[in-house]
Amino acid sequence: MNTYRLLSTPMVHTPGILAWAINAYRFPKDRKAIRKVMESYPGLPDEIIDGLLSKSIPYTVEGETVIIRH
Repeated sequence: MNTYRLLSTPMVHTPGILAWAINAYRFPKDRKAIRKVMESYPGLPDEIIDGLLSKSIPYTVEGETVIIRH
């Protein structure tokens, strides 16, 4: 099992970005752009991005950090 931590910065609130991305991913025409946003998080494999956005991989939020254990 791997653990991925998506950190926030003063300019980017990662839990909010992920919630927005999951919502926008429902629209096929937006998927390419949404994937590009999520690809900006270093070290996040395509399989994890797809799972997060399709809600097949769960995550938790600790403070301003998104935690994925997969």
